[in-house]
Formats: sequence, structure tokens, C-alpha cells
Amino acid sequence: MLILYRKKGDSIVINENITISIVETGPDGARIAIDAPRDVSILRKELIDAAEAANREAASADTRSLLKMKEILEKKTRSERT
Repeated sequence: MLILYRKKGDSIVINENITISIVETGPDGARIAIDAPRDVSILRKELIDAAEAANREAASADTRSLLKMKEILEKKTRSERT
């Protein structure tokens, strides 16, 4: 990981085709501008983390639903046998 200190108006170039510029700085954070080719995906990390958490929750909910359905079917099968 590379950590840099940049001021308003400063820029960083990545791989000769991506430019990150510091547009504004303040006590709560910094505004940056990213100039990159359209085929480069730029996503905020917190959105990726939230989507991954939602996917994990959905997957576990599906598992819980399947286990509940299995339990119901097993009870029904047992009651039909008696």
C-alpha cells in the first residue's frame, strides 16, 4: 500500500491512464476527481462491503428457509406414516 499526502489541486497518475485529483479538502474528508477510461470500474469500498454483507445475509436466509422446509416435510412424512 502506498500512502501519500496531497493538497488541493494535486494529482496522482496510475498506470498512465488514470488520474486522481484532489478537488477539495476539509475537516470531514476530501473530494476527489477520478479520470479513467470507461472500461475501468470505480466503486466505493463501503458499497462493495454492503453488497457482500447483503449477499451473505440472503444466502444464510435461503439456508434457514430450506432447513425449515425440510423440517416441515419431515414432520408431514412422519405424520402420514402413523
